Amino acid sequence: MKNLKSIALALVVVLSTFSVTAQTKKVDAAKSSINWLAKKVTGQHNGTVNLKDGALVFKGKKLVGGSFTADMTSLTSTDLTGEYLGKLNGHLKSEDFFSTEKFPTATLVFKKIGSKSPNVYTVIADLTIKGITNPVTFDITVAENSATTKFMVDRTKYDIKYGSKSFFESIGDKAIYDEFELNVNLTF
Repeated sequence: MKNLKSIALALVVVLSTFSVTAQTKKVDAAKSSINWLAKKVTGQHNGTVNLKDGALVFKGKKLVGGSFTADMTSLTSTDLTGEYLGKLNGHLKSEDFFSTEKFPTATLVFKKIGSKSPNVYTVIADLTIKGITNPVTFDITVAENSATTKFMVDRTKYDIKYGSKSFFESIGDKAIYDEFELNVNLTF
């Protein structure tokens, strides 16, 4: 019996030395993309914002963390050209929307991660835009060297009220919907 306890204790000690340590995988910002889609009553606009940096954290093959910084000064529309592109980009970067001069970055930090199915996780993260932090929830699919997610963001939670019917009832067909979509493709 004493010998069995010694063997069990030795096994516990050996197994504890093989514990899985966290591995941080830096995201390749140049090969990754963040696409946005914003809708209004009379149409929509879409575009991109560049990822400045980011990383996903794994224990073995399990996703356990992540954090990202977006370069808000790179915000641009991809559905317009010329004068209209300049006007929309200028407006999106202004105080009416993202105030990119004052807030040049936005961040996303994973807070809680649950496994939904193999390689698919449900994430609760803190999203900070214009210095305001709110939780967002989304599913992320992780492959060998990539991850993808799509989720909605309510802009009014970040003090972006321009054209919102929630704040300006008589705006009519000039209303811009409160939520915009982010479609993120990460390569690491």
